[in-house]
Amino acid sequence: MHRPIDTPTEVRRGEELNVERLTAFLHQHFPDWQGDVRVAQFPSGFSNLTYLVQIGDKELVLRRPPFGANIKSAHDMQREYDILQWLLPVYPKVPKPLIYTNDDSVIGAEFYLMERVKGLILRNRPPEGIELTVEKMRTISQAVICNLAELHAIDIYATNLIRLGKPEGYVQRQVAGWIGRYEKAATDVVPTMNQAAEWLQSNLPTENAPALIHNDYKYDNVVLNPDDLSEIMAVLDWEMATVGDPLMDLGTTLAYWADADSPQLLKAFSLTAFPGNMNREEVAQCYAQASGRSIDNILFYYVFGCYKVGVIVQQIYARYKKGFTQDPRFANLIYLVHACGECATKAIQYGRISHWR
Repeated sequence: MHRPIDTPTEVRRGEELNVERLTAFLHQHFPDWQGDVRVAQFPSGFSNLTYLVQIGDKELVLRRPPFGANIKSAHDMQREYDILQWLLPVYPKVPKPLIYTNDDSVIGAEFYLMERVKGLILRNRPPEGIELTVEKMRTISQAVICNLAELHAIDIYATNLIRLGKPEGYVQRQVAGWIGRYEKAATDVVPTMNQAAEWLQSNLPTENAPALIHNDYKYDNVVLNPDDLSEIMAVLDWEMATVGDPLMDLGTTLAYWADADSPQLLKAFSLTAFPGNMNREEVAQCYAQASGRSIDNILFYYVFGCYKVGVIVQQIYARYKKGFTQDPRFANLIYLVHACGECATKAIQYGRISHWR
């Protein structure tokens, strides 16, 4: 049976690793691993860079900050490595972390290695070999959202995950922080982003009890079992995880969740608009049922998610404009910033997170 899995491609120009030094590092720390070292790159994603490292019959994943990034808190490899270590005993759906180093003489930056989880990741087009029927997409979308509720149910105090952040005042700090980041990274005038920022500051809700939040939870950060698409094998990319209001996490997921009412540009980035998926309102209801939490203020959290995603994209676009990366995917990201702002202001206009037509 053909089992499609997420596969890497050739390393992008300008993002190569020093294979000779990486080989010496691996042989020093893992002397039992023999064989030549081969490196490929996972082409998706817009933040930290992810590589497949093969040595003999071992397959590892290497994560490092993007070239030209100067936002330490957003690309802290040791923190991401530590999160995986803390999570593994209480939430086994994460890759096993292997080693971290801040010795930038190896590949030019800090990095960490983890075991590869082989599985299916839904990106922006249906995978070869699997027919994504309406029934399958419904099952996948429900499983992914129920798993988010499962993450939010982890006891952050008993597991010491509380050390990841300060939950008190989280919502207000996040709104102020993302507005500040946008102002620093702005390259163009985007009126809808400015309108969303003003609305957020005027509509801060009462915070919910804190939980572990992933902060980048979406289809392409979830690894599915190719033989049973309702089974989530792993959740990836924990670089922004912290503790705080879990509905802020849901809001980010909803912002990524393109549906029938979303701009066409957003639909091109995900399969959430594919027939069978829940729409955003159904996603929120599914989460409420699975978690037992109230979603009365879901409009705020969705608008925040749209704004936050817009800021993340703006930061990447600003790096491209300054010449820190030559990745051609980044050239038109300013249009995605506009799309995020448009979703935020439409939700405000209609007073709901979906069904704008």
